[in-house]
Amino acid sequence: MTNPIWHSGSEHDEDKQVMEFLAGEDVILDQALFPFDVLATQAHVNGLARIGVLSDDDASQLVQWLDELAEQFRLGDFVLDARFEDGHSAIEYFLSQRSSSLGGKVHTGRSRNDQVQVAVRLYLKHSLAEMQTQTAEIAQACLKRASQDKDVAMPGYTHLQPAVPSSVGMWMAGFAEAFTDDLEFAVATAKALDCNPLGTAAGYGVNLPLDRDGVSTELGFSRTQINPVNVQNSRGKFEVMALQVAGHVLRDVQRLAWDLSLFASAEFGFVNLPEKFTTGSSIMPNKKNPDVVELLRARAAVVDGAVHEIQSILSLPSGYHRDLQFTKAPLLRGISATLQALSIVPGLISGMKFDKTRMSDALTADAFATDITVELAVDGVPFREAYRRTKQQIDQIEKGDPQASLARRVSPGAHADLQLEVIGERLQKLLLKNNQQKG
Repeated sequence: MTNPIWHSGSEHDEDKQVMEFLAGEDVILDQALFPFDVLATQAHVNGLARIGVLSDDDASQLVQWLDELAEQFRLGDFVLDARFEDGHSAIEYFLSQRSSSLGGKVHTGRSRNDQVQVAVRLYLKHSLAEMQTQTAEIAQACLKRASQDKDVAMPGYTHLQPAVPSSVGMWMAGFAEAFTDDLEFAVATAKALDCNPLGTAAGYGVNLPLDRDGVSTELGFSRTQINPVNVQNSRGKFEVMALQVAGHVLRDVQRLAWDLSLFASAEFGFVNLPEKFTTGSSIMPNKKNPDVVELLRARAAVVDGAVHEIQSILSLPSGYHRDLQFTKAPLLRGISATLQALSIVPGLISGMKFDKTRMSDALTADAFATDITVELAVDGVPFREAYRRTKQQIDQIEKGDPQASLARRVSPGAHADLQLEVIGERLQKLLLKNNQQKG
């Protein structure tokens, strides 16, 4: 391992076991953060030039070398490995190999504390933007199916028992609005996280007139996170906020996956899943297992675990503590798992097929009992009396016309008034707001 800046050269520092414990997984985890660390270093270099700590020529040279480093890393020619303690030391090593004097100046006015914070914050901004795009695509896929299969009748369930006639339009519109809700939460959270921590060093500022606002602008942040103590205390807290967005989206994915697990089963037979989303059995030739749906159903647990792991670490007094190093792994694990899961959901929604006959046949006569009760109430019978009369004759009810039942469901949001265009307009406004934030 290349020697860290804090290395004193003593025998204690050379203890391999201790050094490996201190480093942990950082150098591996930093592969996801490295491009953002390089980008933030370039902005920091330009900021140092603006206050005269670096000459314009030196800053230009450093920025050029950092461009080369980013490209080499992208191509796999520069690898983060056991030579380095973390991504930060790798950057300084790369620059110092080209010029020891210039490479040694890059760290002026910053600490590894705010250096990792800004890399993580940029990573969160990028990941939340991707998460918003994916969530919007899922909502749009649900809206399309709600419109395309609007009048396909199916049972509506409460307590997993048949309740009243429903439709694919209502079912899919419900998820379209849910994912639009998730998108709104994601947009609001992205705005809250859109602040630059760089320039606060170890949590108490530095004796330099750093151009923090200029660095914020260069990095695309909407504001500067002002107080250095708050910057340190927000580490982990902001990560949890981003993971909570992931958790909300995946909770709706989990519910959709549960529905599909049931509806694709032989007992229901409502839905045929796309072939590529199923697998066979290693021993039973007859099996067509909904493995992808089941894995989607479980993915929320990864994020729940990450949130709990980070929150357990955050029981700390003010200031930086090395415990915070362990917030990085659960964050990256949770975000990566979320983005991977969300990427395949639109294809699942657009590719599934409905067995209309099976769904209509599942509507038994007693599913129309509520319709009869409401009709009696409309005719002037007190609702509780109408309810009692219908219940007494439940075995004598004949199966009604599902389409007629759905056509009478005129309350706003119900089948006859799904208001898909209202959900779609809200979705488009949120997408516009998201694009403005990214711009």
